[in-house]
Amino acid sequence: MRMKTLRTLVLQTAVLAAIPTLALAQSVLSKAERTSESMEPALVHADQATAAQKKLDELMARTGRRPNIVWLVVDDMGYGDPGVFGGGAAIGAATPNMDRLAHEGLTMTSTYSQATCTPTRSAILTGRLPVRTGLTRPILAGDKITKNPWADETSLPKLLGDAGYKTVLSGKWHVGESVGMRPQDIGFDEFYGFYEAEKEISQGVDKRRYPDLVLNPERLAMLKKTGSSTALVHGFKGGETKDVEQIDSIGKMAEGDRMLKEFSVQKIKELAGGTAPFFLEHAFMKVHADNFASKAFEGRSASKYPYKDDVVEVDAYIGEIVDALDKAGVLDNTFIFVTSDNGPQLDTWPDAGYTPFRGAKGSAWEGGVRVPGIAYWRGMIKSGRESDDLFDLMDLFNTSLHVAGVADKIPTDRYIDGIDQTSFLLADDGQSNREKVYIWNEQNFMAMRMYEYKIHVKVVQEQAQWLNIDMTTVSDVGLAPWLFNLYIDPKEQYPVGHRMNAFLASMAAEMKAHGATYKKYPPKNIGLGQ
Repeated sequence: MRMKTLRTLVLQTAVLAAIPTLALAQSVLSKAERTSESMEPALVHADQATAAQKKLDELMARTGRRPNIVWLVVDDMGYGDPGVFGGGAAIGAATPNMDRLAHEGLTMTSTYSQATCTPTRSAILTGRLPVRTGLTRPILAGDKITKNPWADETSLPKLLGDAGYKTVLSGKWHVGESVGMRPQDIGFDEFYGFYEAEKEISQGVDKRRYPDLVLNPERLAMLKKTGSSTALVHGFKGGETKDVEQIDSIGKMAEGDRMLKEFSVQKIKELAGGTAPFFLEHAFMKVHADNFASKAFEGRSASKYPYKDDVVEVDAYIGEIVDALDKAGVLDNTFIFVTSDNGPQLDTWPDAGYTPFRGAKGSAWEGGVRVPGIAYWRGMIKSGRESDDLFDLMDLFNTSLHVAGVADKIPTDRYIDGIDQTSFLLADDGQSNREKVYIWNEQNFMAMRMYEYKIHVKVVQEQAQWLNIDMTTVSDVGLAPWLFNLYIDPKEQYPVGHRMNAFLASMAAEMKAHGATYKKYPPKNIGLGQ
């Protein structure tokens, strides 16, 4: 049914576009330029592009090597959790390290993810919307996918590896654990972490939260038959993959991020001593439910709740990783990006984060897809900048390839939804090159943000407070799209509609243009239904 809905959308948008090619006519509202039929149109800022490239060229001349790239991806952290985004000490969990990076770099208040973790994690490594790769939702225990989605995708670590980078993923993967789908199979040189999310590992040992599973040997045996990994794994591209330690208690799970941090800190020392630049994606297991405070951080937050203790832990580890880069002498030559893979999972409240917006993880409302975004690069990104311009986490794909000097390797045989944001980040007064963010939820096209406007054609509605995943419905909006002005209504409570806005038809035209891209570049089906 869901794929039928998607096919209907593609058909409708292609017909409405009423044009034979993808050289799409854009609405009067759009300033973006389409330079290729396989690339998302982008805003052009020629002067800032020149200024940014000058910075990169001068850095290359000084150091003689390409920059390192480090992503710090927190799991399920809410937009309002870091202090610089309105949380921190004010809500019982101070985040001095994230705040410092923001104050000394670029704080981006309109950064967008996908609605859940697997879609975001695949999108940032491919530059493509999940509906195009088929990775539209998390792969869960018992799922049987029909094809390996990575078999015909070109990943960022693969492209960076071809360009001479050492590539490492430390932490959570959650984009497939079968052979051919693991990090070490899709381009990373080395993987040290967990294939699954924290809850999917801890549920088999936490008798307090899951007594009907843990205290029922028959049911526990059923879960184990799915083959889902519950181990800390160490794997190498083309080499050995082994389980380092089985997580057989909540005490061990509580120390998972400490072990990951220790690995990343040591790996930075090792990589910094080599001759090759490196790409490190450090993907925290926390603060995804279920949260268990590690021994060193139990009660460290003012709140004393495990989730808040874990926010403090994650922030401390971010500080240690950045400090390791500094001690290794490579901080000035390292582009750092800090973010979350989606909004907070309010279904597990109070074991959950905070967002000031409507909705949460799993929805297309701002609370589900608007996340913290911090870009830091000492000496390269001007200190103290703040911008509400649009940034989609998929843009990290194009931007990282540009920073690495291989933007010409971006694939042209498939549609790339990411946009190169190098000039936005590096120019002292840079503006975003992204004009629109398209928001999907599994196989449903839901909404689009353009400038300060957000237009919905489908909505997720929770039927009980906090249950943004477990008790929701997805529905069409009715007679007209729901159009919100996020500058006057950031909680998306009262549509301005055609009665108060002149651009409803223009924004609809932009959505039709997006839909028409699926005519030549159809969505991929790997068997992940709703």
